[in-house]
Parts: sequence; structure tokens; C-alpha cells
Amino acid sequence: MSIIKDLEKDIYDLIKKAGYEVENFILKPSDRPDLGDYQINDSMTLAKIYHKNPKQIAQDIKEKLELDDRFTNINIAGPGFINITLSNSFLIHAVNRINQDFYNNIDKQEYKKIILDYGGANVSKALHVGHLRSANIGEALKRLANLLGCKAISDAHLGDYGRPLGLVLLEIQKRYPDLEYFDSNYEGDYEKVPLPITNEDLEKIYPIASQKAKENTEYLEEARIMTLKIQNHEKGIYDLWKKVVNISKDAIKKVYDMLNVSYDLWNGESDATPYVPELLKICETHKVVSESDGAKIIEVKKAEESSPMPPLLLVKSNGTISYETTDLATIIQRKKEINPDEIWYLADERQSLHFEQVFRATKKANLINPKVNLEYIGFGTMNGTDGKPFKTRDGGIMSLKSLIEMVKEETKKRINYDIVTQDKVEQTVDIIAIATLKYADFIPYRTTDYIFNPAKFSDVEGKTGPYLLYSTIRMKSLLEHAKEIKQETYHILEDESSRNIILTLLRLPSVLTKSFKIKSLNEIAEYLYILTNKYNKFYMENKILIETNHNLQESWLVLTNIVYRMNLLLLDVLGIKVPEKM
Repeated sequence: MSIIKDLEKDIYDLIKKAGYEVENFILKPSDRPDLGDYQINDSMTLAKIYHKNPKQIAQDIKEKLELDDRFTNINIAGPGFINITLSNSFLIHAVNRINQDFYNNIDKQEYKKIILDYGGANVSKALHVGHLRSANIGEALKRLANLLGCKAISDAHLGDYGRPLGLVLLEIQKRYPDLEYFDSNYEGDYEKVPLPITNEDLEKIYPIASQKAKENTEYLEEARIMTLKIQNHEKGIYDLWKKVVNISKDAIKKVYDMLNVSYDLWNGESDATPYVPELLKICETHKVVSESDGAKIIEVKKAEESSPMPPLLLVKSNGTISYETTDLATIIQRKKEINPDEIWYLADERQSLHFEQVFRATKKANLINPKVNLEYIGFGTMNGTDGKPFKTRDGGIMSLKSLIEMVKEETKKRINYDIVTQDKVEQTVDIIAIATLKYADFIPYRTTDYIFNPAKFSDVEGKTGPYLLYSTIRMKSLLEHAKEIKQETYHILEDESSRNIILTLLRLPSVLTKSFKIKSLNEIAEYLYILTNKYNKFYMENKILIETNHNLQESWLVLTNIVYRMNLLLLDVLGIKVPEKM
């Protein structure tokens, strides 16, 4: 339990001793710092319950608080707001508790096993800028959930079983018709059959095949047949499909590695297909399936709804299954293999209808225990300086690798080549570029569309990733220069800038809890900036290395060490690494 939670419990007991019961008591940071550090706003609510003047209730509570030496300057404002200031002795004690164990300043959440489904990459297609936010937000939420005591399991859930793969394999067949994969009489080992295709080829093949399908109905029909052959595990075709998937998956992993994004599971839609027969049987048993033009569907519209709600397509008229079907089968798979308490799906806001259909069908067919929380976590788009989604010069969707390279070029302009050795330049540029992208992604609330300006967000001044990295590196450098000086105990609290840092540190538990509950990282991103900014002010005001009062010097170094470690912890939650120098 965090320091503030402990304090809230003690204040609750003091209020009870004053003769009042408060439900869900929370100590709120003051709206008026000139009046106090925290405020208690319960007097007005208690007045309605106890039929007393709120000022009298506030006075009764104030008298009990005044008996506790952890509080000073207790005053009543307005109709009954109680403002309290934390004593320096309490803040000194708090710093030493945090220094002893960071978990003294973190509130664990109720343990839950959570699957996070994010990334959503499609095999054989290049990752584009639209994949950035899903990967960033999903990875950070996974790390946050684990920090707060849950077991978070991430799944890339690759798109590897639908028509895009049918299109790719069809185009390969058109180009290389003599490959053994397309010879129904071939009896050899497909593993030994070479494939003259690289991932770069695959990324070019799909858009070409997709365009052909739009212009030629015969080509489209051939792609549908090829998709069915994949899903029926036809000899040769299915073996080619496996090779294409593996080539593409390796390339996808490399891009996610660049983003410092990792997955516990690399399952695709195809991994859920063994559960499709069970899914269809369950749906038939619960009588939720109906026929429509030769296809099998599940009606998910509610009787009281007047707005359109299309049915969920379970099996297409040609016998192929849709990604709605594999999403439902994946729920059964996850129930059997992991048995989660919650499943979080991260996807663009434009996918909201799809998930509403899947969740309704899941409930209608009773696929999983109703207590299991299925939650869709949508997010807005990242746009260029023109306010529109990032495009290449020819108007196409920009690949994620191209975006990263663009940011790296900006980063190179800001590297201090006098201190970063040549052998570390590339690694340092990579780290700073990813920090630039990630922090810019986290600053707005996740559903907000935002404009990404590479030059602005790669600057070391302002609310940027490089600013946080530079400040954190400077803290590390200070601590290294002071490594011969004792850094164990916080003794003295004299200056206002130190006090402001400590009060900010005490806010951490509420920041983490709120971020976890609203599933957005903007709270943590903003907190990191505020804490770092306050530390930099403190750093400029105090000559730490030449301070002659040893107890004061040690106190300043302890505080520096805590802020440094706090930055490392929270940057890691956001999936941001810190270079040695920059």
C-alpha cells in the first residue's frame, strides 16, 4: 500500500473519531497550493447525512487532525473545505520509505489475468504508420498491468488466414507457375523446395494483387478459391502459405523490436481455426445462426435499437470463414488455454463496430463466462503536419520503417558527436528516435487524433521524449560524479523546489491507478514531464556537488537518485530506453 493510501486510512480513522463516517475517502491534492498540499472535501456531503452545518463538521475534523504532527497549517476555506499541509518531518520519512522500496509508493491492483490483443499486423503486408499506436499503447498497458500486480499476456494476433494471403499466393502462382507447391502430383518434401520470394517481394506483391482483384472479377474469384485452399489445408498450397507466413513474421518481429515492443504469444488467426468446428457447434446449439444468401450469420442487433447494426458474418457463401469468425474462435481458444479474467483489444477507433459485433455474438452464444471482461480500447490517428494521415510522396500509406527513418534523420541533427562515440552513434540515434515517436504518441489522450511534427518532437527542449532522456542522463551523470559521497538517508528538507518534488512523487500512485483504469498513458507521460521539470528547477537552484553541509548534500543526492530511478521505471513502462549519452 502506498504512503498516501496509508495516510488516507489514518485520516479516515481520525474523521471517525470526530464522530463521522466517510464512504470511499480520498485525500485530494489541493486546488489551492497556497492554502495547503491536500484538501478534504467531505464536509458538505456529511452535512446532508448528519444534518449539521458543514463548517461545524469541518471544525470537528480539524480539531482531530491538529493532534497529529504529520499535518501543519490546517485551515477551513469556503463552505467547509479542509486544507492540510504535510509536515517536513513526514515528507522526510516518506522520501526514506520510497528510497528503501519503490513499492512503498505504488498501489497494487486486484490480481487479474489479462490478455492484451494488440499490433494487428497482417502477414505479407508492410507495417504502416497505422500500426504504431496499437503497438505503443498495447505494450505500455501490458507493462503497466504487470507493474501493478496483474499478469498481462500479450498476443500479436496476426492476420494470416484471410483473403490477403489468398491474393498473395495467387500472384506468386501467376509469377512462378512451375513451383512444386502448385503441382498436385508432387510427392517430395516441401520443406526443401526453395521459394524465390523475400519479404520485400511480399510487401510489393500484395498491393499489386489487391489492385488486380479490384479491376478483374475473375482474378478476385481465383483469389477466393486460393483462400479456400489455404483454409482447407490443401497440400502444397498450405505448405507455401506456411513459408510465406514465416518470412513475413520474421520481418514483422524486426520492426516491433525496433519499437521495443514484445509479445508473449505470436498467434495468428490460423491458430484459432481448430476451434472453429466447436464454435459453429456451440452457435448451432444455442440457435443463434441463421442463413442469408448462402452465408451463415449471427444477428446481433437488439430489439430496442433503431440504428443499423449489421449481422456478424460467420461463414461466407463460398465456405470461407471471416476474421469475425476467427475472433470468436480465438475467444474459445483463449478460454481453454489461458482462462483469462479480461481480454483487452486495441485497435483504431474505426474498428469499434467490429468489436461490438464480436462481443454481442460472444454473449449471445455464451462462448465465455459472462464475468470475463471483454474490452475494446480504441485510439485516434497520428497525422502529419498537414493534419492528414501520413502519406508517401506518391500518396500511398507510409510504412512504419519509413516513418522511423524520417525521425532518425531529425535525431541525427541533435546528437552531440563530441560525447557520443562513433561506435555508439547508430544505437543512440535509434533509441532517441523511438523515444521521440513513443512519447509524442502518449502525450494526447488515446482517442485523440494528433499531429506529429518530427522536428518539434525530436527537440531536447519542451514536452518531448528527447527532453526526458537528456534530463535523465544528466541525473545519472550527477550521481556518477558523486559516487564517493554517501547517498543513503534523506535528512533535511529546506528548499521549496525539493518539497515540490516530494509532493509530486507522492502523486505517483494515483497517476498509475488512473492510467490503468482509463487505459491511457497520457497521465504517465504528463507526470514524467512534470516530475522532470521540477527536478531540473531544483538542479538549477542547488549546487549539489559543492554543498558543504554533508547532511543536506546527501539529502539532495538521495532525492536525485529517487527521481532518476522513477524516470527509468516510468520510461520503461512506456517502452522507452535511455541511451548512455546524447
